[in-house]
Order: sequence, then structure tokens, then C-alpha cells
Amino acid sequence: MSIVTAAAVVTVIGLLGAAILVVAAHFMHVEEDPRIAQVQQVLPGANCGACGYAGCADYAKAIVEGAPVNKCVPGGAAAAEQAAAIMGVEAGAVAKRKAIVACQGTFDHTENKYIYEGISSCKAAAALYSGSAACEFGCLGYGDCMEACKFNAITIENGVARVNPEKCTGCGACEQACPKKVIWIRPESEKPVVMCANHDRGAQTRKACSAGCIGCMKCEKSCPEGAIKVTNNVARVDYDKCTGCRTCMNVCPVHAITIPKVV
Repeated sequence: MSIVTAAAVVTVIGLLGAAILVVAAHFMHVEEDPRIAQVQQVLPGANCGACGYAGCADYAKAIVEGAPVNKCVPGGAAAAEQAAAIMGVEAGAVAKRKAIVACQGTFDHTENKYIYEGISSCKAAAALYSGSAACEFGCLGYGDCMEACKFNAITIENGVARVNPEKCTGCGACEQACPKKVIWIRPESEKPVVMCANHDRGAQTRKACSAGCIGCMKCEKSCPEGAIKVTNNVARVDYDKCTGCRTCMNVCPVHAITIPKVV
């Protein structure tokens, strides 16, 4: 009899709790602005985070609350214009961005310092003596970026990641996945890029990779705009000053500065 009583008491408590939840849901229900769903429908649904929000749903909500409509990189101008029409605002320009793999350390220019037989992951390989590549700063080529890319824009070619600019949306997922930080998201342009991230001195860099920046400063000394500086043994371009004259490319003895056709 006690078991039956206990079961009855639990059932009553459960029903009472359910009733309380139903009543609370009714009185505490907040109507969602229908524009949120409308804006979310015009976004690409990539949930890549390039806009600065957790996903398309969060960005759609932010737009309705006043955020700019032109932050969706994968959606581009089309998504911005449609969202602007829903919100009754101006879309504004959407800057095209692309991923750049700042490394030319293919098997033609470098080699591995040991044979890695672990998990096929850049993150895992990097945790073991900074990776198998002779250059401790270069692309490891195990494809973490390729796995992270939702647009199939990345492949591994000759040991180095390469980005198809036609497919790349500049979402930044590959940049976040790279443990060596050799993938950068930059505004699309025809300006030179220093395709190296090695911070060792020139002689050491030369031993690790024949295509690495050796910090010779020829580019810095020859740039008419003062747009390129050697910092921490590697050259970097100030794109606010760079005019794209390519003088730096012409004087670089190791051809570490280029305008990648497939970046």
C-alpha cells in the first residue's frame, strides 16, 4: 500500500510541476520579432563566425537590434542588401576578404626533421617538438585548415595548404584552426605578400627553408613608400602605405615576397 501511495504522490507532484511550467510559459512568453527569422533566411547559414557572432541566428538577432548588416563575409553584398531591405537601412560596402597561407615551405624548399606517424592533425603534430617540419614556423600540411573549411576552398599541395580564391569566403575558420598561425585573413588585393612567418635569423632560416625570408632588409631599403619593415627577422608590409609597385618583390633574393595567384 505504501508503494502505491508513494507512486501517487510522485504522479501528483509531476502533474503539478507540469501545470506550473505551462502557466509560467504562457505568462512569461516573449514574442520574437519576426524580422529575426526573415534576416536569418537571407544569410547563408554557414555559421562561420566571421561576422563576430556565434552563428547566423545570433547575427540575425543582432541586426534587428541595430548591428550593421554588412558583416556577413560569405553572404557578401547580396546578403547585406537583402538584410538592409528588411531593416529599411543602407547596406554599405562589404569588403571582400581572402585567406592567405603565408608559407612557401613545400617539399621543394624544405624537408621534415623527423618522420611523423601520429594522428594526421597539425595540432597534434605541433605538440610534438613543434611539428615535423624543418621550419618550426611553417605550415605542417596535415590539413586541420582543410577540415575546418566549410566551403572546400583549401587543399594540401606538396606539403603546404593552398586556398582556392574562387571558393574562399574569408570566413576565418582556417585561420583559427592553424596552430602555426600562418593563415591570415586579408582584404582582397593585388599587393605583395611576404610568404613567410619564420622569426629565426637569416642563416638559420636558410637552413630550414630555401624560400624563407632571411631578414636581409633589401625590401625595406628599396621601398619608395616605406611600406615594408623587417621586424623580428621577418619582413612585413604596411598595406595602408603600400601602393603595389612590386619593388620589394624584385629585390628579394629568396623570392619570399609575391602576389599569390592561388593564396
